[in-house]
Amino acid sequence: MGPSVGSLCSVCGERLFSTHVLSIPEAEAKCGLCRRIEPLFARAVAYGSFDGGLRELIHLLKYSGVRPAAGVLGRMLAEAIAQLEPGFCNDEVLVIPVPMYRDKLRQREFNHAELLARAAVKHNREGHRMRLEAGLLERKRDTSSQAGLTSHQRRENVRGAFGVALPEAIRDREILVVDDVFTTGATVSECARVLRRGGAARVWVATVARTMKIAQRQVKIGLPAESFAKAPGNGVPLSRAATG
Repeated sequence: MGPSVGSLCSVCGERLFSTHVLSIPEAEAKCGLCRRIEPLFARAVAYGSFDGGLRELIHLLKYSGVRPAAGVLGRMLAEAIAQLEPGFCNDEVLVIPVPMYRDKLRQREFNHAELLARAAVKHNREGHRMRLEAGLLERKRDTSSQAGLTSHQRRENVRGAFGVALPEAIRDREILVVDDVFTTGATVSECARVLRRGGAARVWVATVARTMKIAQRQVKIGLPAESFAKAPGNGVPLSRAATG
């Protein structure tokens, strides 16, 4: 498990395949979507690709309740966050994990995103000053699982699902939203939209893993498992953290 190889979008972290990016500095290269629509967050980073051992480790924490996994994943998240730090302007960044709806939180007994954020802040003590603020963003209603939904359905599923609990606490502040996996970016984008509307100066995004569209396409068209396993970059951590 480690960071993925290949050119990535400087904004959302999607893997780039177009030959035109060869003539563009890596720090400026963008995917087609980010060229057409400016994201609501300044930049999003991920430690690695959502597959192999990294996927298994996230599932151990999220679905099997193996809480010690949060420490390992938190170190990975801290590595991703470190790549965002040169862009931070304020003296202190507020770290806000994507919140769970109260009924789901009661059932699971912990918010995996909060555990990851707490561990990452702990491992980032020598970096930029960060303060975990888990209560500033709330999930106002329950949402269906995002699994299996299209990008449009994911956006509609989380539309209006979040709210800012204390607008005065985020006004003119830089905020880092943390979650476990970036798939289409619908959830973190909705969080960013609400936070910016609430007065936040800028919103950044950091996740442990990111799902690459190449992997999604291969699954949809039913390529053999062995073909997917040999796909370029599969199972390899991201060479640099990406936004999304």
